[in-house]
Amino acid sequence: MTHEPDDETAREPSSPACSMHEADDAYMGYAGKEELLGFLTELLEAERAGARVTLETARMAPSGSVADLMRAIQHDEARWCGMLSRHLKERGATPSPKVGPFYEKAMAIADLGERIVFLNRGQGWVVRKLREMLPRVRDDRLHAELAEMLRSHEDNIARANALAAPR
Repeated sequence: MTHEPDDETAREPSSPACSMHEADDAYMGYAGKEELLGFLTELLEAERAGARVTLETARMAPSGSVADLMRAIQHDEARWCGMLSRHLKERGATPSPKVGPFYEKAMAIADLGERIVFLNRGQGWVVRKLREMLPRVRDDRLHAELAEMLRSHEDNIARANALAAPR
């Protein structure tokens, strides 16, 4: 004997759609709070390293296109440090004061051309990390700012590649 559900229970949804906004981010496929805080902190430390590398490289470079590019990238890196710090604070976290290990590795490269190539690899790492995480960021404002950060890094990579291209 089979039991057929009565009409009333057959139409009742198991979880109302109007409650979906209350579901945990991780349950919905988004990054959870701790994962997001770790990601923002990792990016902050990397951006701080990039800001220091580009500042010091600009000071060492002869005036001209290399110094101008390093100053422009340093300005972007500092801007992203501020944005990341703000988002960490908004989520109740204290921004890390650390400088990522990229700084020491980059500064160990004496040749400015080779350092710029290494800097571009670091910028590429940030691009990869952002592309991986962006689909999992639920907060619209943070998502928009991280997407802008991604575009900025892609632009900086293209500018550095153009500068390094043989003429």
